[in-house]
Amino acid sequence: MLVHTVLFWLKPGQDRAAFQAQVETLAGIPTLKAFWVGTPAATAKRPVIDTSYDVCLTTVFDSVADHDVYQEHALHLAFLSNNKDRWQRVQVYDAD
Repeated sequence: MLVHTVLFWLKPGQDRAAFQAQVETLAGIPTLKAFWVGTPAATAKRPVIDTSYDVCLTTVFDSVADHDVYQEHALHLAFLSNNKDRWQRVQVYDAD
């Protein structure tokens, strides 16, 4: 199993809801086992919690091979092409 988490920091002036809707188009990729998109939760502030990002994507795959299919899928490539100018930073965390 592979858990792939991506945090996006948008450029100033970008519409977070519109961007989140674009991220949600990735749910159509068939190798996904689980898929979540969200924004920073309203949990209590603590030094270990980072709420500086705008949108978070967490996906789960059965294998690294399924993740690799996702990375090259037409929906993912279109998302990158159509949205890469919207973010100023992206951070990826992969765990197995």
